[in-house]
Amino acid sequence: MRYRHYKGGVYELVCEAVLEADHTPVVVYRGQDGAVWVRPRAAFFETIEVDGRRMPRFAPLDAANGTAPATPPGTAPETTPGKVTGKVSAPAA
Repeated sequence: MRYRHYKGGVYELVCEAVLEADHTPVVVYRGQDGAVWVRPRAAFFETIEVDGRRMPRFAPLDAANGTAPATPPGTAPETTPGKVTGKVSAPAA
């Protein structure tokens, strides 16, 4: 699923994962330039305030036309993307 950051960039949610060190749920996402980012899940889906207006940090995009769906002001969109909790093995030497 694709999301638009409140500053305008478009990102694809790759997966959700768990940080090994402290078991924090995180979101792995990729920018249009190919850069891969990780952010705590709570921060990815939180509602923030910009210029006195509340909005989601990342708003889901409508697949049909690339726009964010209409949501009431001050509410975050409901999402439940898949969750990945498996361990990644190192490649064989």
